[in-house]
Amino acid sequence: MNWDQMEGKWTSFKGRVKEKWGKLTDDDLDVINGRREQLAGRLQHVYGFQKEKTEQQIREFEKNCEC
Repeated sequence: MNWDQMEGKWTSFKGRVKEKWGKLTDDDLDVINGRREQLAGRLQHVYGFQKEKTEQQIREFEKNCEC
């Protein structure tokens, strides 16, 4: 599934995001609101990931959310 589809269905994906990255708060998820760049920024801030690690994590998440 591509990110545009996830963004459009963000409400249903919030639970999956929370499962994968449990340190993200509900407020974080509301701020992210389906925007990939916002997710990347929050992951870097909360988890201390470097950019490369963040992109790897998000790509893996996208791949595992294939429907």
